[in-house]
Amino acid sequence: MFILELIILLYFVYVVVYTAFFAFAGVFYKALPLLPPQRNLKFCVLIPSYKEDAVIVDVAQKALNQNYAHDHYDVVIIADSLQPSTIAFLQTLPIKVIEVQFESSTKVKSLNMALGQLPTDKYDYAVILDADNIMEPDFLQRQNALLAGYGFKAVQGQRKPKNQNTNLAFLDGVSEAINNHVYRQGHTAAGLSSSISGSGVVFDFALLKEKLSKMTSIGGFDRELELQLLQEGIKVYYYKDAVVYDEKISQASAFQNQRKRWISSQYFYLRKYFKSGMLAFFKGNFTFFNSAILRNIQLPRLINLGLLTVLTALAVLAHNYLAWGATPWVVLFTVNTIAVLISIPGEFYSKKMLKALLDLPGIFVRMFLLLFKLKNANKKFIHTPHGATSE
Repeated sequence: MFILELIILLYFVYVVVYTAFFAFAGVFYKALPLLPPQRNLKFCVLIPSYKEDAVIVDVAQKALNQNYAHDHYDVVIIADSLQPSTIAFLQTLPIKVIEVQFESSTKVKSLNMALGQLPTDKYDYAVILDADNIMEPDFLQRQNALLAGYGFKAVQGQRKPKNQNTNLAFLDGVSEAINNHVYRQGHTAAGLSSSISGSGVVFDFALLKEKLSKMTSIGGFDRELELQLLQEGIKVYYYKDAVVYDEKISQASAFQNQRKRWISSQYFYLRKYFKSGMLAFFKGNFTFFNSAILRNIQLPRLINLGLLTVLTALAVLAHNYLAWGATPWVVLFTVNTIAVLISIPGEFYSKKMLKALLDLPGIFVRMFLLLFKLKNANKKFIHTPHGATSE
């Protein structure tokens, strides 16, 4: 019993220290100052769309509304299993439409097919968006100023929720904001590589083409792409001022499918890169070790938060039977709560948050049960449909 208590306590010490360190580091994040760019870079905005007829037309139209030289960016819709009427309408817009079809679809396959048809020498950078993403009008303008001034190979923009129409969507937006603060702001402020979201991210075009051509990822391609870049010493910079709006999950079934895919891919790449991650640690490459091991070895944050809450309550009730009593658990719970609270932007603190928090216990239970349903989840593509109406 003593050994089990020690192992569980040490795990949560690690989780809380990790979260708190990067949460506080994120407070000191400052975007790099921008200088007037000497030239306009050429961007290719890639939007893979698998059965996204409900949202892709609106997304394509809004992608054209950039405060940036229109002859210096192309919008490319990668149409996988779209309706003929949707494709016909898209083809009337001043964009490129690349139709693809696979026996088993994945985002990597779609991107590779499109990149194979696009000339490398035509573009400087590629932007990857999800089929529901809307860029702020100055997204490309800001990215151009940053990239022209500093020459980054990979930059993650800030993803913000574009809808809060249900409690689940609201909490999904809060979760994204915490991820932005801890795993992007905090990591960048600490001199490490920002995590990649999978959309709202910009890559050197030739580099992306090269890396993706060697990848066969089914789920979580962004995790593997980040690790592939870090193996070459290429860090991802987080640029908070370049904003993309992302549709948040509104329905429980879609939420569970999405999280199942995310959790499965997390542990798949933990296993795949565990050896190289440990070798990186002994070679002094803490950045790769962090992204390959430290971040992926943790349980999902909501599960950690729920378990820590339950264990703290149990420790208070049964403190006489514990080797170290309840004090360590109360301290861990308090520090973790403060870290989470400072990671949530002020815009989320409202009556809506108080109402949404009532749903957290149920979401925690569903997330926890997903841990026992991960078998083969990373061997097939799990699609998350979009089409919620934003408020």
